[in-house]
Amino acid sequence: MLAFDTHTYIKELQAVGFTEEQAEVQARTLKNIIDNDLANKQDIAEIKQDIAELKRDIKELETKTETRIKELETKTETNFELVRREIKELETKTETRIKELELQLTLRLGGMLVIGIGVVATLVKLL
Repeated sequence: MLAFDTHTYIKELQAVGFTEEQAEVQARTLKNIIDNDLANKQDIAEIKQDIAELKRDIKELETKTETRIKELETKTETNFELVRREIKELETKTETRIKELELQLTLRLGGMLVIGIGVVATLVKLL
């Protein structure tokens, strides 16, 4: 709380020509301003303490946020790795299935050629 000597202030105002009533109103008004509107050392100390607490809270939130981001990055990378493996497995299965189908088609085509040659040979013998 700022110390304000209203008595001395009133005397100084009266010394320069203020009436007692004017000086008292002026002193009372100035005292109200000082008491209610001006920040004193205690107010400033409390504000500094509040700011320090806010800074600690912000730092804690930053740390928690960074940790959470790292966790999410790790989880995301793990999920991407799983997806990559699944895609690779599907590619391998697809390639295997294509090779199986190629073999089946080759065997069928070979069988059709053998039958075709047999039909032609039979026709040649008959004719």
